[in-house]
Amino acid sequence: MRTALVQFNPTIGDLAGNTARMAGFVAQARERGAELVVFPELAVCGYPPRDLLLHEGFLEGCAAAAKAMGEQHSAGLTLIFGCPLPRDPARPTHTMANSLLAYRDGAMVDYYDKRLLPTYDVFDEDRYFEPGDRAVVIGVPTSRGTRRVGLSICEDLWKGEDAGFALRYEQDPDPVAELVRAGAEIIVSPSGSPFVLGKGRKHRGILTTHAKRHGVFVLAVNQVGGNDDLVFDGHAAAYDPRGRALAFGPGFEEAVVVFDVPGSVSDAPEPADPLLETPDEELLVRALVLGTRDYLRKTGHTEAIIGLSGGIDSAITAAVAAAAIGPEHVLGVAMPGKYSSDHSLTDAYDLAARLGVRCITTPIAEPFDGFRARLDASFAELGERALGATLPDLTEENLQSRARGTILMALSNRTGALVLTTGNKSELAVGYCTLYGDMNGGLAVLSDVTKIQVYAMARWLNDNPTRAGFAGPPIPPSTIDKPPSAELAPGQRDQDSLPPYELLDGVIERYVEHKQSVARIVRETGYERALVARIARLIDLTEYKRKQTAVGIKVSSVAFGSGRRVPIAQRWKSE
Repeated sequence: MRTALVQFNPTIGDLAGNTARMAGFVAQARERGAELVVFPELAVCGYPPRDLLLHEGFLEGCAAAAKAMGEQHSAGLTLIFGCPLPRDPARPTHTMANSLLAYRDGAMVDYYDKRLLPTYDVFDEDRYFEPGDRAVVIGVPTSRGTRRVGLSICEDLWKGEDAGFALRYEQDPDPVAELVRAGAEIIVSPSGSPFVLGKGRKHRGILTTHAKRHGVFVLAVNQVGGNDDLVFDGHAAAYDPRGRALAFGPGFEEAVVVFDVPGSVSDAPEPADPLLETPDEELLVRALVLGTRDYLRKTGHTEAIIGLSGGIDSAITAAVAAAAIGPEHVLGVAMPGKYSSDHSLTDAYDLAARLGVRCITTPIAEPFDGFRARLDASFAELGERALGATLPDLTEENLQSRARGTILMALSNRTGALVLTTGNKSELAVGYCTLYGDMNGGLAVLSDVTKIQVYAMARWLNDNPTRAGFAGPPIPPSTIDKPPSAELAPGQRDQDSLPPYELLDGVIERYVEHKQSVARIVRETGYERALVARIARLIDLTEYKRKQTAVGIKVSSVAFGSGRRVPIAQRWKSE
């Protein structure tokens, strides 16, 4: 059976645009002899549509677009694609299912409603959908007879095992087992599974386990592209009943993956798996590049602005932006201040030259002095101690950051370019960032990337520039080698007020991603209790800042975004 798995990048809500592009991919698959063509979960509307599903007319529009797609583009093949549909036409339209539709020769063959609905992390499917209650196996005619194909969707295969939520479905029927009992010899699984570093390897294991346990072929295709804070990586995969690979799709790009599903197992050479052969640093770079490109493209932006400090975070953000939309569409702004070192400016311009982006210099001395003069008078009027007696203090540090943020936003207003913030996860975790200052912007590219990961990405980029699309090493060596500093006070270094990043990032991962207690972190790491407790408290106290930050690109199991819901006004304190 000649099969095409289509790694498709939809724009959420663009029903006409999505189905038009789907039709183009079907035409490509038909030209290559495909007898079965499979698109990802909710391909018609894009995943996740979230509360668009509740808007009047949206569900009806999806159903109409799906009907036209199936009737007009399934001639001579079986076409399977995802779409939200009314759970029952006789019931209210807000009662809906996450469905697959199967069409052939212009007529609907059958439909399948997703049975396991994830409601954890960024997923909220119980809010919108009702679970299906039946196994669906369809016959797919081929040149060598009919093949029995079972329909499933994403979580029906993963069952929360990839994210540590397997207990959620402990009492639910196994959709895969029921498909096999219903006669399926092939399982297809369209997905809308967001990229998380390390999750793809778990997916490979789950797919091969199903194939070997049930003695079936397993074909999985994932959405690709960025939708708001989520990135989808493609990486389609197909396995035979022995768990041997039949085909793999590339990562982070659209593709029509065409291959033959044999009538029985064979000893043909297995293809190389691009996911397992790609280092973590490259996966992170490619995820961030795709997420940045699609966020800009899908929100109608073509240009980006970045404050270039000469530091590692702004360097990586600029490199990602240049790779995402082209260096000619990126503007770097160097904003030296009273405490900026000479190398902050030279490193910023060295970076710009390496990337091929334009860079301008806008000093903050004059606006900062103007703010200082006005505020000194205001503080005196309030009876507070004059600023000059305690300088530099936190107020002055934040004022410098806010002057820079104001400049960037003014340039954004005038040019229409989107400001990309440069703060990393380590800083956002403990509040090493300024509201309405360096947090200004429309997209927080590194908000789910720790400081240690930022340095690892920089070294990978310099060791593998051509793989990232650069002619030479893009990051100045001095930017990597020098101690990190916000340069908001004389001789300031991050480590003056923060523990070493190796320690800090380890505690953040345990406390934020694994939700471990202070006591457990101390017990398992040997770190000083007072230090761990301080970090945990800083993470808790900074929640109000993170609620006001730009959308960030999720690449870890728990990001500071839609999947983490911690109250701001609360008094829980981990012990």
